[in-house]
Amino acid sequence: MLIRLVCMFALMSPMPGLLAGPLMAPIKEPFAAPDFVLTGEDGRTYRLSDYRGKVVVLNFWATWCPPCRFEMPAMERAWKKLRGSGVVILAINVGEDEDAIFEFFGNTPVTFPIPMDRRGEVVKAFHVTGLPTTYLVDPAGIVTHRAMGTREWDDAAMLAWLRGRLKVHPMQDGRPHTAIHIPLAEYQ
Repeated sequence: MLIRLVCMFALMSPMPGLLAGPLMAPIKEPFAAPDFVLTGEDGRTYRLSDYRGKVVVLNFWATWCPPCRFEMPAMERAWKKLRGSGVVILAINVGEDEDAIFEFFGNTPVTFPIPMDRRGEVVKAFHVTGLPTTYLVDPAGIVTHRAMGTREWDDAAMLAWLRGRLKVHPMQDGRPHTAIHIPLAEYQ
């Protein structure tokens, strides 16, 4: 599969307990997130558009990727702190089946959703070139930031920054603002 390039971001990943560089890099030209419908390892159906009005941390990962495995416990701790705050974590597994995922989570349990992109269609739609890659989708469904490599998702600064993303793109008339062209300065 194309995404098996390498977990090339392992060399760029922060050391345990450190946040290297920016929390997430702003995307030069924010774009509307491609919608998808995927089945999770739990059998549920996940549609990105169902999370409109929330901040979505959209992580692409695989069990064979050491940096991906490294960041899962921090992502779980972050999820426990963020649950119910309007910030959602969706960790899309790339190219694997329930058995591989189940085996991995037997040792590293998580409670956030794990949609499965078995055919690699979603990873291609988001132009992911290495794992882990994480995108931030704002409440209006606009992709505004990207992180390549691991992050300490439960770091206090990261959690505050993620919660703050709810305020950047305010709701209008009870619905998210849907403008596609957004000045980069608004997201830094």
